[in-house]
Amino acid sequence: MLQISSKYKYSKKIIIALDYFDQYKAMQLINCLDPKLYSVKIGNQMFILFGKKFIVKLKKLGFDIFLDLKFHDIPNTIFNAVSAVADLGVWMISVHISGGSKMLQSAKLALKSFHKNAPLLIGITVLTSFISHNLKEIGINTSISKQVLNLSILAKENGLDGVVCPGEESTKIKKILGHKFKVISPAVRFNTLSVDDQNQIITPELINQFNIDYIIVGRVVTASNDPMYTLNKIVSFL
Repeated sequence: MLQISSKYKYSKKIIIALDYFDQYKAMQLINCLDPKLYSVKIGNQMFILFGKKFIVKLKKLGFDIFLDLKFHDIPNTIFNAVSAVADLGVWMISVHISGGSKMLQSAKLALKSFHKNAPLLIGITVLTSFISHNLKEIGINTSISKQVLNLSILAKENGLDGVVCPGEESTKIKKILGHKFKVISPAVRFNTLSVDDQNQIITPELINQFNIDYIIVGRVVTASNDPMYTLNKIVSFL
């Protein structure tokens, strides 16, 4: 296992998004990661391909797991789905805040029986692939910034532990909703020029300027020719 210098004491704030089609390739990176320093995110792609067994495998290695399935459905279905994934012993799960108060309350209620073992319930605000045009085409006539804040307030009102949002929105959310309300930001890139489907980008240099609890690092590392070199480069900015 490659070791990270102890000066990088803040690297635990990094969540590695494992969006692989090949479990062997995923394990090549995972075997280089210290679970004391990094958490991992499993999205729809890997969960569909490798299922619960892969979650169990990562847990045995000691990783905290963000199971990012972005649930969005009627309240009863959400209750059952959240109960099922919480039973896997994951650290964090996600739901779309746009499902509304009743759905969010059902998700929160589903975790009540897990007590201290309940995962963090995190709300998805606006996808980082969105620009203003995308909001308008689904009937939302406001800015991305205002929509992120509106949804974050709704999440807090319904007992969620935090939100996923663009990095530049994090300071405002913390100021309004409090320091304990978690902010998770994806789309870390080394420059602000979008080269893929991400539009709300955050660079490593800006991470410490915003009040972010966790950053999600995906393709910038997993698609790199040298993932650990790239990861260490990001960590060096923290």
